[in-house]
Amino acid sequence: MGKIIAFANQKGGVGKTTTCVNVSAYLAKMGKKVLLIDIDPQGNATSGLGLKKSRDIKSIYNVIVGDIEPKEAIVSTKIENLDIIPTNIDLAGVEVEMVYMENRERILETAFNKVKDNYDYVTIDCPPSLGLLTINAFVGADSVLVPIQCEFFALEGLSQLMNTIRLVKKKLNDRLNIDGVVLTMRDTRSNLGKLVSDEINKFFGGIVYETTIPRNVKLAEAPSFGMPICLYDRNCAGAKAYIKLTEEFLTRKHDSFNKL
Repeated sequence: MGKIIAFANQKGGVGKTTTCVNVSAYLAKMGKKVLLIDIDPQGNATSGLGLKKSRDIKSIYNVIVGDIEPKEAIVSTKIENLDIIPTNIDLAGVEVEMVYMENRERILETAFNKVKDNYDYVTIDCPPSLGLLTINAFVGADSVLVPIQCEFFALEGLSQLMNTIRLVKKKLNDRLNIDGVVLTMRDTRSNLGKLVSDEINKFFGGIVYETTIPRNVKLAEAPSFGMPICLYDRNCAGAKAYIKLTEEFLTRKHDSFNKL
């Protein structure tokens, strides 16, 4: 049975999608069978893996509204062992439709349960918000991985995110855990990065990953070519950081990080 991990932070521009795409890609490269589900209406994970966000594709939107079964939306990617359920612009208004659906908080959980046994990991790229889509991801997930940028306002809004995760765990999904916190966009030339890193470590304690992701031009360029970093430039600093992060992810005892 696959482990389901939601990559989430309601603050945009923190490297959430970059982390989800590249950790998923390296898990696949390391022999794990992975399904990435893109539930962010911006669709950056979809385009970042080389798929077009066309309305002609079968997407997670069609799964949510009940047009198709989840397996019908699964698409292979350029990387062996990595599949994706893509998204498109139709997802932008789906939360309005979901409000009127039965068991609206569990729609994605039902979908996840139909496909997770075919994978070692199911990764979810969540929207940069705490709306109904993200709540659905938390209800269906086993854990949440939180990317945080090494910037001054990094901790802004995190208490709201943590409170939402606690509420979901208490009311809707008692197995939900925090898989860890990943520091992204770190500028090694700046003292600010170290100061922010120290604050985040104080806030979260032992759940912060030792591996940090640097600011890297190649990481920023790769999505525009529809490639994860392992295909675009496997020798750059960003690629090496994501390899190390994925290896650390695989060696962690995830169930020991329940801080909720």
